[in-house]
Amino acid sequence: MKEASIALNIYFDGQFYVGLFELTQNNQLAVCKFIFGTEPNDCEILDLILSKYFDLQFSPTVADNRKPIDCKNPKTRQRKIKRLVKTVNIGTKAQQAIKKQIEERKTERNLQRKICKKEQFEQRFLERQQKKKEKHKGH
Repeated sequence: MKEASIALNIYFDGQFYVGLFELTQNNQLAVCKFIFGTEPNDCEILDLILSKYFDLQFSPTVADNRKPIDCKNPKTRQRKIKRLVKTVNIGTKAQQAIKKQIEERKTERNLQRKICKKEQFEQRFLERQQKKKEKHKGH
């Protein structure tokens, strides 16, 4: 059985309003991003869907592991969605990979800083020891 659904999420990314189309067919997900610029009104969204939808370039499909939310009551559905958003890591796999890379660099940098501090401390200690020996040689 072929099942297909499409969702349009509109969000503000800090500079522009972006529409994110999510096409789901047979547990396969394809996405397309459309940049509106200014805040779109209902007429612009309808025009996009009616005239420009078939010109959109969707990404290659990937397996969709998300479970559908089966609630007829809209309030219950909204509560379940809020719970899911809180627990699920927000961001794409690419964003998560970049975040992981940044964390690795951060730990590596902290380790290097710690080693450098330790070497500087040892160097100063040796210099103080040498200075003490120099003072005792004179007597």
